[in-house]
Amino acid sequence: MLFEDLSSFAHALLQPAALLELGVLVGCVGLAWGLVRLVRGPQPQPGSIWFGEGVIGGVLFPVTALLMALLARWLLSLPPLSVPITVFRVVLPILTSLVVIRLVVRVLQRLFPTSSVMRIVERSVSWLAWIAVVLWITGILPMVLTELDAITWKIGGAEVTVRDLLEGAISAVLVLMAALWVSSALEAKLLQGATDNISIRKMAANALRALLLLLGLMFALSAAGIDLTALGVLGGALGVGIGLGLQKLAANYVSGFVILAERSMRIGDIVKVDNFEGRITDISTRFTVIRAINGRESIVPNEMMITQRVENASLADSRVLVNTIVQVSYGTDLDMLMPRLGETVSGVARVLADPGPGVLLTNFAADGLELTIGFWIADPENGQGNVRSDVNLAILRLLTDLGIEIPFPQRMVRGWPAGPEPLAAAASAAPAAS
Repeated sequence: MLFEDLSSFAHALLQPAALLELGVLVGCVGLAWGLVRLVRGPQPQPGSIWFGEGVIGGVLFPVTALLMALLARWLLSLPPLSVPITVFRVVLPILTSLVVIRLVVRVLQRLFPTSSVMRIVERSVSWLAWIAVVLWITGILPMVLTELDAITWKIGGAEVTVRDLLEGAISAVLVLMAALWVSSALEAKLLQGATDNISIRKMAANALRALLLLLGLMFALSAAGIDLTALGVLGGALGVGIGLGLQKLAANYVSGFVILAERSMRIGDIVKVDNFEGRITDISTRFTVIRAINGRESIVPNEMMITQRVENASLADSRVLVNTIVQVSYGTDLDMLMPRLGETVSGVARVLADPGPGVLLTNFAADGLELTIGFWIADPENGQGNVRSDVNLAILRLLTDLGIEIPFPQRMVRGWPAGPEPLAAAASAAPAAS
């Protein structure tokens, strides 16, 4: 602690200089609030990491207040003021802890909005940060750090203390949070307004996130005092692990970048994989998400998308041919009916005029003449069953207006007439026949 005991600290708080510090601190907080409010504007930004739901709910407010408090403490310590610093020595650790908590919580909420595990991580970080502040104010933290500095062991050729590991872990968390934050912002910028090149932008965003996380990890290890040259053995072991146990996982990651680079499958394409048909909604580095028309989603490993046959209904052309079948009675004037069917189907919404519908006599069925009507649609992601239903209803109305009957199966069943005489005649005829 910066004071010998709590009594001397309480005595220092009663001095006029402490009141001056307190007034300056209130001014710093108020000025920080005004600047953040001015930058944010009148409308709240609930999804923003900088601002959050309110003026003080994001990262920008504690960062601005901390910077202003540091500047105010420096100015108060200069002559001719030379004010003894008391209040700022307590407030600065609190503001620093608040910055760390807001950074970790806001970034995790942005990246994992529905994860329950992240809520536990957020609470754990908050508790650890506030405990560290309490230990610092009470004077226990410096003594704990001194004791941790005395516990050492060697990792490779480097000597590492427990304090180095703790500081490295804290640095790793902060650096990784900053890397995730920057990568999330850059990904949002890259994917903003993307249309036909969304796959390329998605690949660039994934590669950028992986690069930032790698750089952040290297920086965190250096901050912990670990010699990066000692990671050569770990890299070799990791390579062997990838070659043996992690080859499937590595294949999925490589396949993800291949899919995004080749653009053989893009977000929004209608595909069929392993008898599951739907629209691609996301292509990550490990798996591809396919959403069916009925709302079911399939998570397909990227290796399967590369090694197995995939039917892509919208790779070169998004138009899809849809067929429906109807039967009419024998004797129907097909020369008159078939053009009328084509005109009727052309008037249905979502049916393309070019290429137009086609009507073919495909079968002489047992109960009637079978006609197959084929038509094209340009938006298969909106469903095929609904447009087929609209076409069938239009055909039914046309046949009803023309008085053309849709035949149904008819069967005639013949049996023995009732009464004892036929039965007796049948019984007497049986021996003669034998």
